[in-house]
Amino acid sequence: MHQKHRPDFWEDLFANSLPKTHLYAAGAVATLVTALLVFAPSENVSAYRENSLQHYRHKQELLELLPQIEAIPSLEQADSSAPAAANEPDYLQLDEQVRPGDNLSEIFKRLSLSSADLYAVANASEYGDELKRLSPGETVTVILTDNDAIAEVVYQRSPLESFRYTPATEGYKGEKLLREPETRSAFRHVTIEHSLFQDGVAAGISHAQIMQIANIFGWDIDFALDIRKGDTFSVLFEDQYIDGKKIGTGTILGAEFTNQGRTHKAVRYVADDGDADYYTPDGQPMKKAFLRSPLDFTRVSSNYNPNRLHPILKTRRPHRGVDYAAPTGTPVYSAGSGKVIKSGFTPANGNYVFVQHGDTYTTRYLHLNKISVKPGQKVKQRQVIGTVGSTGYATGPHLHYEFLVNGTHTDPRTVKLPQAEPIDKHLMASFRKQTAPLLAKLESIQATQLASVTQ
Repeated sequence: MHQKHRPDFWEDLFANSLPKTHLYAAGAVATLVTALLVFAPSENVSAYRENSLQHYRHKQELLELLPQIEAIPSLEQADSSAPAAANEPDYLQLDEQVRPGDNLSEIFKRLSLSSADLYAVANASEYGDELKRLSPGETVTVILTDNDAIAEVVYQRSPLESFRYTPATEGYKGEKLLREPETRSAFRHVTIEHSLFQDGVAAGISHAQIMQIANIFGWDIDFALDIRKGDTFSVLFEDQYIDGKKIGTGTILGAEFTNQGRTHKAVRYVADDGDADYYTPDGQPMKKAFLRSPLDFTRVSSNYNPNRLHPILKTRRPHRGVDYAAPTGTPVYSAGSGKVIKSGFTPANGNYVFVQHGDTYTTRYLHLNKISVKPGQKVKQRQVIGTVGSTGYATGPHLHYEFLVNGTHTDPRTVKLPQAEPIDKHLMASFRKQTAPLLAKLESIQATQLASVTQ
């Protein structure tokens, strides 16, 4: 029995959706596409660059042909007097990701570009030295014209920063390109069950943000000693986006930390001169004259104890300070601004630094691996004065930290620290206008999220 022929998908598509004049055009396009696919070079072209050129151009030709079907006018609409479209130049874009050990020479070699091209681009009149600082994961893009001349080289260092090199009268000229990211507000609330880092990261907060939170509240909370299970914190911050894609996190706008039942709040304020810092809601600076901890928080091996048994001498000797166990080489900061009054080595203290802060306060840092300051030198708060070590009478790498008030040892964990200067009275109106919306938003989102958790 004769079976009736059923058009396939393409026949059905063209037969039902295109007029007769368009069918002729579609047939011509199909013939051209077939010819391109059949005769396009592939395995017989060994060079990477030639393969890339052919693949790209054929792909562009195929993509460009499809819209032309609808663009072909019918015979009734055709205007024989219309001028022919000018031929646009054919460009090829080649993207190369920087590999470990790469330099511009290796990248140009992979793209089969000449040493003359390499020399000209690398010696661009401006920003040529930036091409000597390539790092793995970054991208170098080369744009070639239809006669294989370099039209443009783009070195993308990050989503926000790149450098473009184009031909000039002599050699190449470079320019720096910066993009402004779109910022969107984000909020996280964390209850600490395991550790600040573990629970913070699990809630979607980056390591850098966690360290920033510790720095904001580091004058009120010793994050090496004081954190407890059940502590909570909330943070309002900015996420950064480029072309709708998240590329990172930006500034912390406001935060709240409840530690052992005591709540601390901080909000960011930008002064008219552009200086930004964190303050309490009533304008008191989060910064104090001294840090609670002179190094980034880590495990603590021994707390303040005036009657402890010395681990080496096996005698009861006062332990007039706090020991912070940390890997050798961990930076040690000056807890406050002041002047180095002593530094050196003794058999008991190992490498040490003593810093005087005005007439009242002295801080001491013992068992250092390296000393970075000299007697008589002025230091600022959080300036590196040395690194953690195990010199002197020490059973392992750690920092021994002492805090003296009028020559008397006190517990660095609980001593009342002097306040820094609050917001000037004439700036309070500006401060409240800028920070009130942030505090309101932080409290509103926090209340909404907590309510959803309890329901």
